[in-house]
Amino acid sequence: MRFTDRADAARRLAGAVADHLATLPPGRPLVLGLPRGGVPMAALVARQVDGDLDVTVARKIGAPGHPEFGIGAVAASGEPIFDLRSLDRLGLSPADLAADVDRERTEARRRLVAYRGTHPPPQAGGRIVIVVDDGLATGVTARAAVRALRAAGPAHLALAVPVCTPEARELLAAETDAVLCLHCPPDFRAVGAYYDDFAQLTDADVHAALSAAAR
Repeated sequence: MRFTDRADAARRLAGAVADHLATLPPGRPLVLGLPRGGVPMAALVARQVDGDLDVTVARKIGAPGHPEFGIGAVAASGEPIFDLRSLDRLGLSPADLAADVDRERTEARRRLVAYRGTHPPPQAGGRIVIVVDDGLATGVTARAAVRALRAAGPAHLALAVPVCTPEARELLAAETDAVLCLHCPPDFRAVGAYYDDFAQLTDADVHAALSAAAR
């Protein structure tokens, strides 16, 4: 399965989300996008399923000297999550990354304020919550986000993505009530490999999606 771009993926994902919501008690869902790529997609999904749109932020914790290689993640609240196999392979412990955790948690909180502005955070307690991203490789960032959301006590917590690895789907299934993944190839390469257009987005794109939804 391939997607033309994030808009195409979001339209298809919205259908899967609508089908899933039809199996649940009625209620206006809260649709949360993971910046950056998940937010414009979440905006389209929220519009299609008549949901409220907002953001949830988690930050990757990179390996020392190789920040692009994620070995953990942390949200604005809650405990960090680590890929224990990667830590073991690198000879690290969670305590070795305490400074990284503090830095990325601070950045997650800063981004939430930057994205929301003066709007208060949504209340997830007792609601149907759908977290949207544009794809999962390790899934560690999404796990940090949904674990923090679980602490808020949603009635139902689901993750919706166009493409993910089988391993990520299994890990997220343990953290959520449902994982809605359109394509889960056993020979997964990279998220962008399943899109014809996977242009990198900016904070301006996130703000534009949120502003359009607010109007």
